[in-house]
Amino acid sequence: FDHSAQHPGYIRGYVPGVRENGGQYTHGAIWAVMAFAALGDAQRAWDLMDMINPVNHGRTAQGIAIYRVEPYVVAADVYAMAPHTGRGGWSWYTGSAGWMYRLIVESLLGVELAEDTLRLSPCLPAGWSQFRLHYRYRDTVYHITVAHAVAAERPFTVSVDGALQLDNAIALVNDHGEHVVEVLVHAATAVQ
Repeated sequence: FDHSAQHPGYIRGYVPGVRENGGQYTHGAIWAVMAFAALGDAQRAWDLMDMINPVNHGRTAQGIAIYRVEPYVVAADVYAMAPHTGRGGWSWYTGSAGWMYRLIVESLLGVELAEDTLRLSPCLPAGWSQFRLHYRYRDTVYHITVAHAVAAERPFTVSVDGALQLDNAIALVNDHGEHVVEVLVHAATAVQ
């Protein structure tokens, strides 16, 4: 925006390559990953997640020297132009952290709470055989295993204590017990 005849507003105050002015604005980057997950493109979604994951900026001393913010915190933006290419900015920005949480839990792992119903629509990367989570609903625990399976008619199957759930959802009940949930992601869906 530094060479535009039009004035787009406050964004022009940022130097080129910073925040929305040509850098990675993390909100938008997260929404792009969510979009690929919603389209069922697991490989692309997880590849992009790997690119924006702040932990990956701290894997080497060189990466830490470039990123220059905490690699365990989501930065609101990553600069795109020299001399600051790859540097994080606005770390501890809760908006980006909240969206990253939703990306991981809802869009990629596919776990979404809607009132007393847990909807499951995982977007597994091809390299994962399975993952497990333990979901506590009030005084009840649901032990959930999500795994790749052989291709079938339905893209996902969800069973609770051996009973097939036709709508890929779990009606949560507070019976003070423990329940076993199995989610199978069929190969045609899982590998893109």
